[in-house]
Amino acid sequence: MHKESIFLVGPMGAGKSTVGRLVAEKLNYQFVDSDHEIEHRTGATIPMIFDIEGEAGFREREELVIDELTKRCEVVLATGGGVVEREKNRQHLRTRGFVVYLKSPVEALIQRTKHDRNRPLLQTDNPGKVLAELMEKREPWYLEMADLVIETQQVSVHRVVKQILERLEEEHII
Repeated sequence: MHKESIFLVGPMGAGKSTVGRLVAEKLNYQFVDSDHEIEHRTGATIPMIFDIEGEAGFREREELVIDELTKRCEVVLATGGGVVEREKNRQHLRTRGFVVYLKSPVEALIQRTKHDRNRPLLQTDNPGKVLAELMEKREPWYLEMADLVIETQQVSVHRVVKQILERLEEEHII
């Protein structure tokens, strides 16, 4: 099967948007961040959507956007960390493109997200505990659907991009 699009999954703070932009640039593909797409379509920030509709309302919106975006060709899609919570999303990602799981230890995620106010699930007294619980729940799904797993902690963004491109070439995807 020829997979033309690349989908980046992983926890918040793993670098999906940063890596995705660079991969898209190298391949001359369109880059899309699913969270930004939801914000653009609703005219509201992710935290505002969570406040008004709750996580369930946000996940409904996310599912519709993922279904649409994964049908596009030659796109690099950075997904939200919780995209794997819904089976439909996992199925669309797994069957419609090449899935890269950007894996990062919880300690690194805490450092990368500690000043970010745009992550509703982390607006708590103990964001580290929340991140650890989310990773415990979500990591089996990330691993199950990944065509490629890249550990991002000790590696530069450019090295991660290079690893993705090398694998895409090996698999004759690009």
